[in-house]
Formats: sequence, structure tokens, C-alpha cells
Amino acid sequence: MGKLVVSLDGVVIKEVQITKDKTTLGRRPYNDMVIDNLAVSGEHAVLQMVGNDVFIEDLNSTNGTYINGKAIKKQLLAHNDTVEIGKYKIKYLTDDSADYEKTMIMRPGAAASQPPAFSPTQPPHSGFGGLGPASGNPASIKVLNGAASGREVTLTKVVTTVGKPGVQVASITRRPSGYVFAHVEGSSRPVVNGMPLSGESVPLHHGDVIELAGTQMQFIQT
Repeated sequence: MGKLVVSLDGVVIKEVQITKDKTTLGRRPYNDMVIDNLAVSGEHAVLQMVGNDVFIEDLNSTNGTYINGKAIKKQLLAHNDTVEIGKYKIKYLTDDSADYEKTMIMRPGAAASQPPAFSPTQPPHSGFGGLGPASGNPASIKVLNGAASGREVTLTKVVTTVGKPGVQVASITRRPSGYVFAHVEGSSRPVVNGMPLSGESVPLHHGDVIELAGTQMQFIQT
């Protein structure tokens, strides 16, 4: 179960356990988490719990919602993320101490004609960047179309975010029971095996084909 630790000027002022499917944040007294500050909108943001995942979505607030210094619209929270609303810092902590670092994201290439490119932890190069070998036998995704067709990227972290920020973003999360694919951002939903994602998330199986932001990828798990 995750929790939020709210601090102001380095002083912790409250802790809130995330127990509901939706937890609202804002200045108005009817919010689940009330932050009484003029920099905070009446209905500022909402946290949505999907299984063990927690997403935060900005509700078109006046001053925006930031995660680790970057403005977001909707994003999957990872362990130790810091949400910034006005002068308040809200740290998200999970009971699981696993490394929830987001490893890569597909971003538009330098030219409009180029396909999206992964921005991995290694120095980038043209097309999709590779990731180093992982311990154990993690799954991977293989690009099926575009200039990067045939490139395979190993899913070395617990959470991997893919897509075009501001257009269409999804996440692949490794769990003890297997991998889960979830919609994070974008008006159009990603497609798995020719069917648009109907819920917030769906389990992935070997051979599944994902279509996201114009890129087709196959999920491979040996």
C-alpha cells in the first residue's frame, strides 16, 4: 500500500495512506487531501489506484502539478517520486522497496519523418537504443515497424514507460505474477493484439503485439 508524505519547507506536516480508488487533492475542504494554500487550486489533482499502481492526474490546475521538477498531466507514480504542488512537496512511498525507476521513454526523433526513439540509460544512438544485460531472464519488446524495425530492448527495470509525451504514453510494469501494460496519457488508447485497451491495464503474454504512438512492438518473454 502506498502513502504520501507532505512537507513544507522541509518539515513534514502530514502523512496520508492511499486506500481509495480515487484520492483527490486540492484547496477545497471536500478533498481527500486538503492543502490550504492559494497556490493550490480548489480541485488540483487526483490519485487513481489501479491494482498496485497509482497514477496522478492534474485537473487543469492554475499552477500545475510537477513530479521531480517536471510538469505532468497524468503519470504513473514510482517509489520515492516527489510531487510538487505550489510550495508543498509530496513524497510517494510504497511498502515495496524495489527499484521503480522508469528506464526509458520513446520520444520524437529530430525529424518528423523519423520514428520515436528510446531514450535509455546508455548514451543514445539512432533509432532505438539498447539496454545492458539484466540479471535473471527479463522480458523484452521488439520493434516491428519503421526504421528501427527488428530492434529489441530488454525490460530491465520494474517500470518501463514508452510513448510520445503529450501524445500517447503507456507503462509496462513487472510484477511477481508477470508483466502488466497500462495506459498513462493520451486521448487515444493503445492497442494490444488489434483491440484498444478497454480498462486501465491488461496482463501481457509472450507474442502480444502493442501499437502505441504509431509504433508496433511485440512483447517477448522466454
